[in-house]
Amino acid sequence: MTPEDSFLQIRLAETDQDRLAAQRLRYAVFVEELGGDGALVDHGERLERDRFDPYYDQLVLVDRRRDAAALDHVVGVYRLMPGDRAAAAGGFYCAGEYDLSPLIASNRRLLELGRSCIHPDYRGGNAMFLLWNGLGRYAVERDIEILFGVASFHGTDVQALAQPLSRLHHSHLAPPELRVRALTDHYVSMDILPEDVVDRPAAVRAIPALIKGYLRLGGYVGDGAFIDHAFNTTDVCLVMDTERLTAKQRALYTGGQG
Repeated sequence: MTPEDSFLQIRLAETDQDRLAAQRLRYAVFVEELGGDGALVDHGERLERDRFDPYYDQLVLVDRRRDAAALDHVVGVYRLMPGDRAAAAGGFYCAGEYDLSPLIASNRRLLELGRSCIHPDYRGGNAMFLLWNGLGRYAVERDIEILFGVASFHGTDVQALAQPLSRLHHSHLAPPELRVRALTDHYVSMDILPEDVVDRPAAVRAIPALIKGYLRLGGYVGDGAFIDHAFNTTDVCLVMDTERLTAKQRALYTGGQG
């Protein structure tokens, strides 16, 4: 642990300040940094939000040295919704991009993840590890069996992403019982390059750190990508079955508590 880490706290958002600060961070990353937008984005107050927010828990990484009154204290966030809330929310957010039938039909305990981001000043340190551990504890406490959610590549030019998307398709495709599929009207194949043509080192370098984190923990990707023009991203759906984790993966995921 570095001296910086002693000021960091991982917890669920508890107050309106926490929740607004999480949305302020999301705005900074998804709107200002990546060029996204949305129907409920508040540009005046610099808040990124949508209709699903009231049904989700916000797992926040807080730097206690920063100003909560200025909505500046949240430096990392994960948006989480257990499956038993999906009906009240009108369905899962991911269902707008992927056919989730295999997961729903499994009758296993689901957790949808999304809107994960970290303040630029905290990238490259322990922030992602702390968020993962917080996520692991959240899932263990609720007996979650399958975690899933969309993660994004910046940009919507699929050919420019041919190397990493093809690598994901050939090496990390979910097994049939977990294989969600991009909705037919928006389906974009990730099987762009033959496996023997993929430049593995280049492909791996082009995969965002969040996605690589899931893969290291034994996660998979669904079939096909989804182009999200509003957010200026190319999305893949990540799925992780906690029963398939190795002992080493489980210890990393839970911080040794699961």
